[in-house]
Amino acid sequence: MKIYHSINDFQKKENAVVTIGTFDGVHTGHRKIISRLTELAEKQKGETVVLTFFPHPRMVLHPDDHGLKLLNTLDERIELLMQLNLDHLIVHTFTKEFSRTTFLQFVRNILVNIIGTKTLVIGYDHHFGRNREGTYKELSELAPVYDFKLEKIDEEIIHEITVSSTKIRVAIDKGDVELANELLGYEFMLSGIVVKGDGIGKALGYPTANIRPTADYKLVPADGIYAVRVKVENEIYSGMLYIGNRPTLNKSERNIEVNIFNFDKDIYDKNITVTFRKRIRDDIRFSSTEELSRQLGNDKVEALKILG
Repeated sequence: MKIYHSINDFQKKENAVVTIGTFDGVHTGHRKIISRLTELAEKQKGETVVLTFFPHPRMVLHPDDHGLKLLNTLDERIELLMQLNLDHLIVHTFTKEFSRTTFLQFVRNILVNIIGTKTLVIGYDHHFGRNREGTYKELSELAPVYDFKLEKIDEEIIHEITVSSTKIRVAIDKGDVELANELLGYEFMLSGIVVKGDGIGKALGYPTANIRPTADYKLVPADGIYAVRVKVENEIYSGMLYIGNRPTLNKSERNIEVNIFNFDKDIYDKNITVTFRKRIRDDIRFSSTEELSRQLGNDKVEALKILG
């Protein structure tokens, strides 16, 4: 897959099969669209092109009050899209100036003149152009004018839930990573740098790696204990991860720390990735550190059972 960091870096194709979107999460609904994209490209002997944007438009248009946390960092999104056998990925910088592009300018100048779109595949709820004025209706009127085919993909439904990035964010924000994983089609991940903590986990018998997420816009699940897998230097380990402000220790700062089972290497300043399997329990204030330590033993047993 070739990656371009601006629309202007892309060289027009003779038979581009294109889709557009922010693709936060690259979830099962997005994968349904991309699967159809690759199917059509193969039939038509064309090349697949995904046009996506960064930062997320809401972060640019409402910088002070968007309150948006994303399912993926940009690097994670690119990595997930790379797994889908695409030919071209354009990651265009979204700016206020770009947001003023009308839907007609977007179709004529970008989709047709720059990319060379011959087939456009979009999701059922896709909007584009200034003030999100462009819809499937407008596209269906412009398609014959600019000589491209248009196909709309219906929503993906799992457990009677229409899959969307927003619904997955809500699930993760509540700690329901099992539901989120089903809607995503893979286990939710969190990457970060291991930083020095205060050593309390080690004193309790459960040493932890404190994680500082690599992007401040990355969504972090609800407080609690989770059964997780941990990728360290291309090796996968089982573990349990804690998110919270450690109320038993009268702390106030929110921590993310993982106890990696059967692991004793020095990994300070290294990047690790955690994938979430299931939430074990809430963050609880215990009457003593001894009681907390006993509970951590129970949590480990439960995590091992979940992780198999």
